[in-house]
Amino acid sequence: MLSIKQLNKTYDNGVKAINDVTLEIGHGMFGLLGPNGAGKSSLMRTIATLQDPDSGSITFNGLDVLAEPQALRRQLGYLPQDFGVYPKVSADVLLNHFAVLKGLTARGERKEAVEALLQQTNLWDARKRNLGTYSGGMRQRFGIAQALLGAPKLVIVDEPTAGLDPDERNRFLNLLARIGEQVVVILSTHIVEDVTDLCPQMAVIVKGQVLVQGEPQAAIDTLRDKVWRRTVSAEALPGYQERMNVLRTRLVGGKPQIHVYADSQPDDGFIAVEPNLEDVYFLHVRAAHRAAAAVVQA
Repeated sequence: MLSIKQLNKTYDNGVKAINDVTLEIGHGMFGLLGPNGAGKSSLMRTIATLQDPDSGSITFNGLDVLAEPQALRRQLGYLPQDFGVYPKVSADVLLNHFAVLKGLTARGERKEAVEALLQQTNLWDARKRNLGTYSGGMRQRFGIAQALLGAPKLVIVDEPTAGLDPDERNRFLNLLARIGEQVVVILSTHIVEDVTDLCPQMAVIVKGQVLVQGEPQAAIDTLRDKVWRRTVSAEALPGYQERMNVLRTRLVGGKPQIHVYADSQPDDGFIAVEPNLEDVYFLHVRAAHRAAAAVVQA
């Protein structure tokens, strides 16, 4: 169990990246959902002991993470948002090097671990190729291979599917799902579908604050019978956005289709639709932005 209590972090430029965050994260996949700049990466770096918070506590299976960061690092696998590789080094050579850095000094044990991870991440056939020839998805799978060295009990992946094509994204997410059957995995992302498909527990974070946490389906159920859809003209769209709580807009057949949050049918042109996690996400993100704007104006 990863327990985060009243965590705060403000940078020197005055940005409050983590604002009184409290989370309980158990075994399995946990989705941390939020827009770019929401504070997700700051929270991930803090959990991974790469930066200290201003206040609060983090414990993992009873371990005081802030007091004993090295003890947490021995149990941690971390794939940051920007994961660089040596382009002229092959996957097996670099993974072997990382294994040594992680303390796998016995040659036989190290060889067995490296080969098993190359198989698990479906990189065995490409293990002799230089990493500079890898696709984006292959590099991400190599990144998760290095994160799994040493059999970590906590795995953190930060925006792992950004920029991947659909096939690579599906392969990577399937790999994460398999990993999540055995250890605690925190998936930080702004892609709602990733959390819907994979995570039995999740939280939405905006401007450093946790706005929603729990089971995705429970959050979706709070919007039942309150989401309405209508296709409108481009000219009329600004009026709807001004008068109504428009959650999201997308073009369908060249015309804007809007989802609106309301307790009852906004007007005769709207039909009720089943809500999803994207509706939950935008409801809370837009509410947070309106609240922040109101504070600025005041």
